[in-house]
Amino acid sequence: MKIGKRFNQLTVKEYFYYLDNYKKYTDFNILGIYKSILENEKLTVTNKVAIREYANKTFQKTFEFLQLKDPIVYFEVFTLGLDLTNGDKNRIWDDIRSNQQKILANKRIKHRNFGDYSKHNCGNDTCVYNGMMIRQGSKLSEGNMHFKTDKKKYNHRPNKY
Repeated sequence: MKIGKRFNQLTVKEYFYYLDNYKKYTDFNILGIYKSILENEKLTVTNKVAIREYANKTFQKTFEFLQLKDPIVYFEVFTLGLDLTNGDKNRIWDDIRSNQQKILANKRIKHRNFGDYSKHNCGNDTCVYNGMMIRQGSKLSEGNMHFKTDKKKYNHRPNKY
């Protein structure tokens, strides 16, 4: 069966129904559910938090993998309804980076070309390259995944004359 409706147009009862019966629907998209929680204007913040918690009961592993695939959506969904200081935001982003590194190590993934990191997204709506798949490190890439433990590409001292 198909849902036949955009996720960001669902009501609270519909969210709970589709989350309970997600296996019946061929067009069910877990990432779409989390993004729609942010985009849905019909919901209050308390409803969004309740839906997030209910979805996390079923899709906790997928939600954690969202840190690697789309960290901005993860951050926004994770911090729904919270009043954060800049220090809190920085601490959460540091946790996301360390969790990204742990996920890559646990799954033995060598490359870092995932989700947002694999597409061109310069923020310019008229850019012809928006959404295009790119190779990491190319001139079109906007950002890349890096950690404190990474070795620098050119880690040598220049010769002294």
